[in-house]
Amino acid sequence: MFKRILIVCVGNICRSPTAEFIFRDKLKHRDIHVSSAGLRALVGRPMDDQAMQILKERGIDAAEHRARQLNQAMLREADLVLAMERDHLTVVSRIAPEASGKMFLLDKWQDASDVPDPYHQSRQMFEHVHTMIDRGVESWLRYL
Repeated sequence: MFKRILIVCVGNICRSPTAEFIFRDKLKHRDIHVSSAGLRALVGRPMDDQAMQILKERGIDAAEHRARQLNQAMLREADLVLAMERDHLTVVSRIAPEASGKMFLLDKWQDASDVPDPYHQSRQMFEHVHTMIDRGVESWLRYL
């Protein structure tokens, strides 16, 4: 049973918080804690404006988000760690090798594709990434 889900990307201002807040919305009636962190987090920064706006248009308020730096304790405490890219899984497994059995791609149940980083890109790219993340989240729900 997964009680603590941790989602990882690089800066923790676009992809991982988008997934975090989509998961929170879809799991709001379940006792599952969802959080996110970055490999090279822009610590303390809010979500990227475009990512936050797309969530807001779908009824999800992510204004409370502040970027956090990933650490070993977070990885140990999580029951499930979801990363946006294969390279992220490699880095995360170096930080906490003992957690490697609970680390997967967000897109594992779809195409097992990397979710591209939309940072400093067009609104269209942010929408594309949001759609990928939403599908990835949906694909995990049956296993939670």
